[in-house]
Amino acid sequence: MDPGKIAAVVDWPRPTNVTEVRSFLGMAGYYRRFVRDFSKIATPLTQLLRKYHKLNWTEECEASFQELKQELVTAKA
Repeated sequence: MDPGKIAAVVDWPRPTNVTEVRSFLGMAGYYRRFVRDFSKIATPLTQLLRKYHKLNWTEECEASFQELKQELVTAKA
């Protein structure tokens, strides 16, 4: 695992709009095969992308965001 890429994921700021949520999910989705239950973890963030849905960042979204970041930087055997 490249330390530069790990630092980029760890330092990723909390998304503040739909474009930033989409960007984060796009990056995380690239590595989805390495994250067990990726779709279940990402569901709260994916729901923010729905049309006519306001960006309402909840504790569930924050937990999903942090868990995905943690899963992406943790090496699995």
